[in-house]
Amino acid sequence: MGEVLQVNGPIVTVHHPGIRNGEQVRIGKLELIGEVIHISSEDALVQVYESTDSLCPGEPVTGLGHPLSVELGPGLLGQIFDGVQRPLNRIMELSGASITRGLHVPALDRDKKWHFLPHENLVVGNSLQPGQIIGSVQETERIQHQILVPPDCSGEIIEHAPEGDYTIEETLARLKTKEGQVQLLRMFHRWPVRRPRPYLSRSNASQPLITGQRILDTFFPMLKGGKAAVPGPFGAGKTMVQHQIARWANADIVLYVGCGERGNEMVDILQSFPKIKDPHSGRSLMERTFLVANTSNMPVVAREASIYVGVTMAEYYRDQGYDVVMVADSTSRWAEALREVAGRLGQMPVEEGYPAYLASRLAAFYERAGMVNTLAGNQGSVSLIGAVSPPGGDFSEPVTSHTKEIIRTFWALSKPLADARHYPSVSWLESFTAYAGRAASWWAENVSPRWSQRRQQALALLSNADELERIVNLVGPEALSSSQRWMLESAGLIKEAVLQQSAVDPVDSYCSPQKQFELLDLMLWFHDRGVELINLGVPVEQLIELPFNGELKRLKSAVPNDELEQLKLAAEKIGKALDVMRAEYSKSNQREVAT
Repeated sequence: MGEVLQVNGPIVTVHHPGIRNGEQVRIGKLELIGEVIHISSEDALVQVYESTDSLCPGEPVTGLGHPLSVELGPGLLGQIFDGVQRPLNRIMELSGASITRGLHVPALDRDKKWHFLPHENLVVGNSLQPGQIIGSVQETERIQHQILVPPDCSGEIIEHAPEGDYTIEETLARLKTKEGQVQLLRMFHRWPVRRPRPYLSRSNASQPLITGQRILDTFFPMLKGGKAAVPGPFGAGKTMVQHQIARWANADIVLYVGCGERGNEMVDILQSFPKIKDPHSGRSLMERTFLVANTSNMPVVAREASIYVGVTMAEYYRDQGYDVVMVADSTSRWAEALREVAGRLGQMPVEEGYPAYLASRLAAFYERAGMVNTLAGNQGSVSLIGAVSPPGGDFSEPVTSHTKEIIRTFWALSKPLADARHYPSVSWLESFTAYAGRAASWWAENVSPRWSQRRQQALALLSNADELERIVNLVGPEALSSSQRWMLESAGLIKEAVLQQSAVDPVDSYCSPQKQFELLDLMLWFHDRGVELINLGVPVEQLIELPFNGELKRLKSAVPNDELEQLKLAAEKIGKALDVMRAEYSKSNQREVAT
């Protein structure tokens, strides 16, 4: 036992001889949750994850003997947790609409029984290594939960439970370690959130994370196990982009961490996610999703913990061989929590008041992404997508600039595009990806070998059109040649027919990889035919006035993913009309030459 010496907001100075750095503690008569962050002689600094209002010097402090940890076992999916992994549904039952401080509710249900199926290696006399699978339970209709040997545990099986129904606290096996000690294996174990879970090796697999959003998948792809950022100012559509990724990504499990965002946004997510049907299975999306909710009116240091709580749970499902996507909204609020704690500790501020270790903390977080070969011999991945909320949309501010140096995919959101109702408002000029080369092999094998060439052609066309738009704004369209005006028209067609995508359209909300390529290929084919006709002397005004432009723009929402033959029929129809025009001008040119 120790005692409180001083209270400075969420930072509490305590006297507790023998306490260790990083140890989890309970403070005061309310037993508030805290974590030791600094030790000096027999005194320690503790960051408290709940409000310290009414906490007084002299109140008791109890060290729990372990670092801030989370419970990992069956029952996590479908749950909504707060920033330190307390289940909000059970907390609300106990305390009502306002969460009572000091409540200690375990993350996993102790009373529910799960049907345990032992693994073939669960035999008396066998030796178990860290991370091995000892059995499984059916967590949801879609997810079979593998029961793992904790990464810090190994030994010889001296007894094990048969198939049957058990609670998570009942013993499934007893191991005898090399030192002769007996360890008990249960369905769950605890793991420190700040320590990455171990794995055998990183994998070089190049499977793209398909989100069904054309500008993300085709133009700026991300791989499973990759790391991406979605920066954008207020109102640019970050939340909608994240919703679409969570709903449509071809991952087994999705984790959404609301880190310091406004309460009304989190309420919208908490209310809408349970109602959404998983498009891949037709069942509730929550069967493969869990949420960590930590809004801006909650204690600031809990934001910092929520990121680590989320990524540790994501790594746990990765170790079972699943592909996990974790969306963090937003890392800017997390960085603001670091700034406030650093200020209260009296640490020297650097850029815009952030601590000097901001970049290293960001890098350590994103480094926990990756496709790995697990200790159990499976392959699993954690893909990290962090939203960034730069003040005023300034991408040069510290959090955005440091994140940009760390991540490999950068989906920059544009306020002018959002104001023009162009969604997703991802800027094709400011965004980038380092995964395009590795993703190209998958696209070439599964969709089309021309994917890389068409993607580069479209990006070049959009970039050139942007330069031409600046000229038009200065001197007007009359200064452009016919080919340049056609380039502008084609770029506008690609923006509306390919890059724009409606999240509420039942057909266009998700676009399959095959349809993505077919749409882009059709628009570029139309552009190439137009260039050919302009070279024959066809006036650009005649091409612009063709009725096909509107028809092409409607194809994305008119053609379902499983009826792509309609795109070929549309191309044949347009091709015949262009062939007639080409024949007319070819004859006209021949007569002029003959004359």
